[in-house]
Amino acid sequence: MDQNLTETLTRWRRHLHANPGVTGDEGPTAEFVAQRLRELGVTEVETGIGGHGLVATIRRGGGNRSVGLRADMDALPIQEASTSLAYRSTKPGVMHACGHDGHTTALLGAAALLLGDESWSGTVRLVFQPAEEGGGGARAMIEDGLFSRFPMDRIFGWHNWPGLPVGTIAVHEGPVMAAGRRFLIDIEGHAGHAALPHLTHDPIVAAGHAVVACQSIVSRNLDPLDSAVVSLTTIQGGEAWNQIAAKVTIRGSMRFLRPETGRMIEEGLHRIARGLTETFQVKATAEVLSGVNATINHRAERDLAAEAASAVTSVRRDLPAAMTGEDFSEFLGEVPGAFVWIGNGPTDGGRELHHPNYDFDDRVLPVASGFLAEAAKRALMAG
Repeated sequence: MDQNLTETLTRWRRHLHANPGVTGDEGPTAEFVAQRLRELGVTEVETGIGGHGLVATIRRGGGNRSVGLRADMDALPIQEASTSLAYRSTKPGVMHACGHDGHTTALLGAAALLLGDESWSGTVRLVFQPAEEGGGGARAMIEDGLFSRFPMDRIFGWHNWPGLPVGTIAVHEGPVMAAGRRFLIDIEGHAGHAALPHLTHDPIVAAGHAVVACQSIVSRNLDPLDSAVVSLTTIQGGEAWNQIAAKVTIRGSMRFLRPETGRMIEEGLHRIARGLTETFQVKATAEVLSGVNATINHRAERDLAAEAASAVTSVRRDLPAAMTGEDFSEFLGEVPGAFVWIGNGPTDGGRELHHPNYDFDDRVLPVASGFLAEAAKRALMAG
């Protein structure tokens, strides 16, 4: 990648970092992307797909194959901690704490590389996805006709990965990321005076036991060689210091790699709710909400991605899956494809995903753009 394009991409990425759009509010980001694509010379740009989603199409030659390249666009409802960045977020309580600003920009860079390369033939779909951060953006695009309106034989994507050296690409042999579900446990008791607990059914006491019991789902029910996470993330209940509450709601997240493990965790949550009801004379219910499936690459596309990565940078193929979730898995359920990690460098000072000190490393942009363009060209040439 020439220096002028690298500098342009860096400028665009920092603009997006300074002007983030949280899940459901990616409209200005999509508009920025559409404008940049048209400036690059892309004439087929469709907006409003599955919300603020955007698909751009580049055609060359007479090839009849097609390939998709995907980037996510949404930011997170996190207050940026850094006050020294010249391009820090201008929106209070919103920041690109997961690097989607870099993902979006790298796909623009891939468009520029493909437009300037006459060695390939076929159709490339550039998929800019909204609402990846738990908003169901991939499913919304699919239900809005993504693959019927914009046919693709294969699709490729990536995520920056703190802790992996800058620019190194990791291609997983097995699962890449876990399936994820949100859940809640509602505990309805009988409220009353804090000095008269015998006249109440205390949901907070029940909730305390639920916290302990939930930790046993993985540690005492799951094969130690399997992988899963059950995390309780919020507890809400009570209105006054001198009142025993009427209701407590516990919310949490469950992550797993195999469907049967997910079913085991769900049954564990329901079993705990039944036990709370019986033991503490409350009404406890557990509900597991829909979520993303595990991200598992298709074999041929995984190997193609590794070959494309090797043409651009150094490659690792020995990393285990992460228990984070990624709704690129929805696309992999529709067409063959692969998802890789690209190193974002050290995590010193809190430069981890979803941390208020996170920042995307702009040195990743040429590597990521180059990988996407190379994967597209190889996919179009593959049998």
